[in-house]
Amino acid sequence: MPELPEVETIRRQLEPAIVGRRIERMEVLDPRWCEPAPPDEVAQAVEHRHIEKLDRRGKYLILELADDVHLVMHLRMTGNLLLVPPGDSERRYLRVRIDLDDGHHLLFADARRFGTGLVLLGADAVHDYFSGRVGIEPLGPDFTADALRGLASGRRQPVKAFLLSQERVAGVGNIYVDEALWLAKVHPLRPVGTLKRAQLEALHEAVVTVLHAGIDAKGATIDDYRDATGAEGSFQDRFEVYGREGEPCSRCGATIRKIKAAGRGTYFCPREQRAPRA
Repeated sequence: MPELPEVETIRRQLEPAIVGRRIERMEVLDPRWCEPAPPDEVAQAVEHRHIEKLDRRGKYLILELADDVHLVMHLRMTGNLLLVPPGDSERRYLRVRIDLDDGHHLLFADARRFGTGLVLLGADAVHDYFSGRVGIEPLGPDFTADALRGLASGRRQPVKAFLLSQERVAGVGNIYVDEALWLAKVHPLRPVGTLKRAQLEALHEAVVTVLHAGIDAKGATIDDYRDATGAEGSFQDRFEVYGREGEPCSRCGATIRKIKAAGRGTYFCPREQRAPRA
Protein backbone atom coordinates (compact mmCIF):
# COMPACT_ATOMS: atom_id res chain seq x y z
CA MET A 1 0.00 0.00 0.00
CA PRO A 2 1.35 3.46 -0.80
CA GLU A 3 2.31 5.16 2.45
CA LEU A 4 3.12 8.78 3.24
CA PRO A 5 6.41 8.94 1.26
CA GLU A 6 4.80 7.45 -1.84
CA VAL A 7 1.78 9.78 -1.67
CA GLU A 8 3.98 12.81 -0.94
CA THR A 9 6.20 11.89 -3.90
CA ILE A 10 3.16 11.90 -6.17
CA ARG A 11 1.96 15.20 -4.71
CA ARG A 12 5.32 16.89 -5.29
CA GLN A 13 5.50 15.61 -8.86
CA LEU A 14 1.96 16.63 -9.75
CA GLU A 15 1.83 20.00 -8.02
CA PRO A 16 3.84 22.09 -10.52
CA ALA A 17 2.15 20.39 -13.47
CA ILE A 18 -1.51 20.63 -12.50
CA VAL A 19 -1.97 23.57 -10.10
CA GLY A 20 -3.51 26.39 -12.14
CA ARG A 21 -4.89 24.00 -14.73
CA ARG A 22 -8.62 23.60 -15.35
CA ILE A 23 -10.44 20.27 -15.28
CA GLU A 24 -12.20 20.03 -18.63
CA ARG A 25 -13.74 16.61 -18.16
CA MET A 26 -13.85 13.84 -15.60
CA GLU A 27 -15.00 10.31 -16.34
CA VAL A 28 -15.52 7.82 -13.52
CA LEU A 29 -15.28 4.47 -15.25
CA ASP A 30 -15.79 2.40 -12.10
CA PRO A 31 -18.75 3.51 -9.89
CA ARG A 32 -17.21 1.69 -6.94
CA TRP A 33 -14.51 4.38 -6.82
CA CYS A 34 -16.88 7.05 -5.54
CA GLU A 35 -19.85 5.13 -4.18
CA PRO A 36 -22.35 5.87 -2.75
CA ALA A 37 -22.14 9.10 -4.75
CA PRO A 38 -23.21 8.68 -8.41
CA PRO A 39 -20.27 9.07 -10.84
CA ASP A 40 -22.05 11.76 -12.86
CA GLU A 41 -22.59 13.91 -9.79
CA VAL A 42 -18.92 13.64 -8.79
CA ALA A 43 -17.84 14.59 -12.31
CA GLN A 44 -20.22 17.55 -12.49
CA ALA A 45 -18.94 18.87 -9.16
CA VAL A 46 -15.36 19.19 -10.39
CA GLU A 47 -15.58 19.79 -14.15
CA HIS A 48 -14.65 23.27 -15.46
CA ARG A 49 -13.00 24.26 -12.17
CA HIS A 50 -9.41 25.39 -11.77
CA ILE A 51 -7.06 23.43 -9.51
CA GLU A 52 -5.91 25.91 -6.88
CA LYS A 53 -3.83 23.61 -4.67
CA LEU A 54 -2.74 20.00 -4.29
CA ASP A 55 -2.55 18.98 -0.64
CA ARG A 56 -1.97 15.80 1.35
CA ARG A 57 -3.32 14.56 4.68
CA GLY A 58 -1.74 11.32 5.76
CA LYS A 59 -2.19 8.99 2.81
CA TYR A 60 -4.91 11.13 1.20
CA LEU A 61 -4.43 13.46 -1.77
CA ILE A 62 -6.66 16.53 -1.92
CA LEU A 63 -7.32 18.52 -5.08
CA GLU A 64 -8.48 21.95 -3.89
CA LEU A 65 -10.63 23.44 -6.64
CA ALA A 66 -12.26 26.79 -7.25
CA ASP A 67 -15.33 27.70 -5.14
CA ASP A 68 -14.11 25.65 -2.17
CA VAL A 69 -14.67 22.27 -3.84
CA HIS A 70 -12.31 19.48 -2.73
CA LEU A 71 -11.68 16.19 -4.52
CA VAL A 72 -10.24 13.75 -1.97
CA MET A 73 -8.54 10.59 -3.22
CA HIS A 74 -6.99 7.57 -1.51
CA LEU A 75 -4.85 5.07 -3.39
CA ARG A 76 -5.46 2.26 -0.86
CA MET A 77 -3.51 -0.92 -1.72
CA THR A 78 -2.83 -0.83 -5.45
CA GLY A 79 -3.91 2.58 -6.71
CA ASN A 80 -1.72 4.70 -8.99
CA LEU A 81 -2.26 8.32 -9.99
CA LEU A 82 -0.50 9.08 -13.25
CA LEU A 83 -0.04 12.25 -15.28
CA VAL A 84 0.23 11.37 -18.97
CA PRO A 85 0.62 13.39 -22.17
CA PRO A 86 -2.23 14.30 -24.54
CA GLY A 87 -3.74 11.30 -26.27
CA ASP A 88 -2.08 8.76 -23.96
CA SER A 89 -5.11 8.12 -21.77
CA GLU A 90 -5.51 4.33 -21.72
CA ARG A 91 -4.12 2.12 -18.95
CA ARG A 92 -4.87 -1.29 -17.51
CA TYR A 93 -7.26 -1.17 -14.56
CA LEU A 94 -8.23 2.42 -15.37
CA ARG A 95 -10.91 3.66 -12.95
CA VAL A 96 -10.96 7.44 -13.46
CA ARG A 97 -9.82 9.77 -16.23
CA ILE A 98 -9.46 13.53 -15.70
CA ASP A 99 -8.76 15.66 -18.78
CA LEU A 100 -6.94 18.94 -18.15
CA ASP A 101 -7.11 22.11 -20.22
CA ASP A 102 -3.54 21.69 -21.51
CA GLY A 103 -4.39 18.30 -22.98
CA HIS A 104 -2.75 16.18 -20.28
CA HIS A 105 -4.67 13.45 -18.49
CA LEU A 106 -4.72 12.51 -14.83
CA LEU A 107 -5.42 8.78 -14.58
CA PHE A 108 -6.42 6.74 -11.54
CA ALA A 109 -5.55 3.09 -12.20
CA ASP A 110 -6.18 0.44 -9.57
CA ALA A 111 -5.84 -3.33 -10.02
CA ARG A 112 -7.74 -4.31 -6.87
CA ARG A 113 -10.32 -1.52 -6.98
CA PHE A 114 -9.92 -0.46 -3.35
CA GLY A 115 -8.99 3.16 -4.17
CA THR A 116 -11.58 5.81 -3.46
CA GLY A 117 -12.60 9.35 -4.32
CA LEU A 118 -15.13 11.77 -2.91
CA VAL A 119 -16.09 15.41 -3.21
CA LEU A 120 -16.30 17.65 -0.15
CA LEU A 121 -17.82 21.12 -0.28
CA GLY A 122 -16.21 23.73 1.93
CA ALA A 123 -13.35 23.82 4.42
CA ASP A 124 -15.62 22.75 7.29
CA ALA A 125 -16.55 19.57 5.45
CA VAL A 126 -12.87 18.80 4.90
CA HIS A 127 -12.09 19.41 8.57
CA ASP A 128 -14.98 17.22 9.72
CA TYR A 129 -14.00 14.41 7.34
CA PHE A 130 -10.44 14.18 8.57
CA SER A 131 -11.17 14.86 12.24
CA GLY A 132 -10.83 11.58 14.11
CA ARG A 133 -9.79 9.82 10.91
CA VAL A 134 -6.29 11.24 10.43
CA GLY A 135 -4.00 12.28 13.26
CA ILE A 136 -0.89 14.42 13.58
CA GLU A 137 1.25 14.87 10.47
CA PRO A 138 4.67 13.33 11.20
CA LEU A 139 6.46 15.75 8.87
CA GLY A 140 4.65 18.79 10.25
CA PRO A 141 5.72 21.18 13.01
CA ASP A 142 3.26 19.72 15.52
CA PHE A 143 4.96 16.32 15.50
CA THR A 144 7.52 16.66 18.26
CA ALA A 145 8.99 14.25 20.78
CA ASP A 146 6.75 15.84 23.43
CA ALA A 147 3.69 15.37 21.22
CA LEU A 148 4.58 11.73 20.68
CA ARG A 149 5.06 11.25 24.40
CA GLY A 150 1.64 12.77 25.05
CA LEU A 151 -0.02 10.46 22.55
CA ALA A 152 1.74 7.42 24.02
CA SER A 153 1.21 8.23 27.69
CA GLY A 154 -0.63 5.50 29.59
CA ARG A 155 -1.22 3.29 26.55
CA ARG A 156 -0.53 -0.43 26.74
CA GLN A 157 -0.85 -0.90 23.00
CA PRO A 158 2.24 -2.38 21.28
CA VAL A 159 4.26 0.38 19.68
CA LYS A 160 3.87 -1.18 16.20
CA ALA A 161 0.06 -1.06 16.44
CA PHE A 162 0.21 2.44 17.93
CA LEU A 163 2.22 3.84 15.02
CA LEU A 164 -0.05 2.15 12.48
CA SER A 165 -3.12 3.86 13.98
CA GLN A 166 -3.79 6.58 11.43
CA GLU A 167 -5.95 8.56 13.84
CA ARG A 168 -2.85 9.15 15.99
CA VAL A 169 0.05 9.54 13.55
CA ALA A 170 -0.99 10.07 9.94
CA GLY A 171 0.42 8.24 6.97
CA VAL A 172 3.01 5.93 8.55
CA GLY A 173 2.44 2.38 7.29
CA ASN A 174 3.93 -1.05 7.76
CA ILE A 175 7.20 -0.57 5.88
CA TYR A 176 8.20 2.71 7.49
CA VAL A 177 7.14 1.63 10.99
CA ASP A 178 9.45 -1.41 10.82
CA GLU A 179 12.32 0.71 9.52
CA ALA A 180 11.78 3.41 12.17
CA LEU A 181 11.58 0.90 15.03
CA TRP A 182 14.85 -0.68 13.89
CA LEU A 183 16.53 2.71 13.67
CA ALA A 184 15.30 3.61 17.17
CA LYS A 185 16.18 0.14 18.56
CA VAL A 186 12.64 -0.43 19.85
CA HIS A 187 10.94 -3.84 19.74
CA PRO A 188 7.62 -3.74 17.83
CA LEU A 189 5.72 -5.48 20.67
CA ARG A 190 6.87 -3.17 23.45
CA PRO A 191 3.89 -1.36 25.04
CA VAL A 192 4.18 2.21 23.82
CA GLY A 193 3.32 3.70 27.20
CA THR A 194 6.35 2.01 28.80
CA LEU A 195 8.91 3.66 26.52
CA LYS A 196 11.29 5.96 28.34
CA ARG A 197 11.80 9.57 27.33
CA ALA A 198 15.05 8.80 25.48
CA GLN A 199 13.37 5.97 23.57
CA LEU A 200 10.48 8.19 22.52
CA GLU A 201 12.90 10.89 21.42
CA ALA A 202 14.82 8.32 19.37
CA LEU A 203 11.58 6.97 17.90
CA HIS A 204 10.38 10.46 16.97
CA GLU A 205 13.66 11.17 15.19
CA ALA A 206 13.59 7.76 13.49
CA VAL A 207 10.07 8.23 12.11
CA VAL A 208 10.98 11.58 10.59
CA THR A 209 14.27 10.24 9.23
CA VAL A 210 12.83 7.20 7.46
CA LEU A 211 9.94 9.20 5.98
CA HIS A 212 12.33 11.76 4.51
CA ALA A 213 14.53 8.95 3.21
CA GLY A 214 11.51 7.36 1.56
CA ILE A 215 10.58 10.63 -0.13
CA ASP A 216 14.16 11.17 -1.29
CA ALA A 217 14.01 7.71 -2.92
CA LYS A 218 10.61 8.53 -4.48
CA GLY A 219 8.96 5.81 -2.41
CA ALA A 220 9.29 2.05 -2.24
CA THR A 221 8.03 -0.22 -5.00
CA ILE A 222 7.22 -3.66 -3.62
CA ASP A 223 4.37 -4.59 -5.96
CA ASP A 224 2.14 -2.07 -7.72
CA TYR A 225 3.34 1.36 -6.62
CA ARG A 226 4.49 3.75 -9.33
CA ASP A 227 5.06 7.48 -9.04
CA ALA A 228 3.14 10.06 -11.08
CA THR A 229 5.41 9.47 -14.08
CA GLY A 230 4.94 5.70 -13.99
CA ALA A 231 8.43 5.04 -12.58
CA GLU A 232 9.27 2.77 -9.66
CA GLY A 233 10.58 4.09 -6.36
CA SER A 234 13.92 2.90 -4.99
CA PHE A 235 13.57 2.93 -1.20
CA GLN A 236 13.21 -0.88 -1.24
CA ASP A 237 16.93 -0.97 -2.06
CA ARG A 238 17.67 0.71 1.29
CA PHE A 239 15.58 -1.46 3.62
CA GLU A 240 17.37 -2.37 6.82
CA VAL A 241 14.83 -4.91 8.10
CA TYR A 242 11.62 -4.93 6.07
CA GLY A 243 11.46 -8.03 3.86
CA ARG A 244 14.90 -9.18 5.03
CA GLU A 245 13.98 -12.18 7.18
CA GLY A 246 16.97 -14.51 7.59
CA GLU A 247 19.50 -11.88 6.51
CA PRO A 248 22.10 -10.30 8.82
CA CYS A 249 21.44 -7.02 10.57
CA SER A 250 23.67 -4.31 9.11
CA ARG A 251 24.50 -3.00 12.60
CA CYS A 252 25.24 -6.14 14.59
CA GLY A 253 25.10 -9.13 12.25
CA ALA A 254 22.24 -10.88 14.06
CA THR A 255 19.66 -12.63 11.89
CA ILE A 256 16.61 -10.54 11.03
CA ARG A 257 13.39 -12.16 12.25
CA LYS A 258 9.77 -11.91 11.16
CA ILE A 259 6.77 -12.06 13.49
CA LYS A 260 3.13 -11.02 13.37
CA ALA A 261 2.37 -7.70 15.07
CA ALA A 262 -0.78 -5.62 14.74
CA GLY A 263 -1.93 -8.21 12.23
CA ARG A 264 0.96 -7.41 9.91
CA GLY A 265 4.17 -9.17 8.97
CA THR A 266 6.81 -7.41 11.06
CA TYR A 267 10.60 -7.49 10.71
CA PHE A 268 13.12 -6.68 13.43
CA CYS A 269 16.58 -7.44 14.77
CA PRO A 270 16.31 -9.57 17.94
CA ARG A 271 19.64 -8.29 19.28
CA GLU A 272 19.22 -4.58 18.56
CA GLN A 273 15.49 -4.51 19.43
CA ARG A 274 15.14 -6.30 22.75
CA ALA A 275 11.82 -8.08 23.33
CA PRO A 276 9.70 -6.81 26.24
CA ARG A 277 9.43 -8.96 29.33
CA ALA A 278 6.33 -11.12 29.51
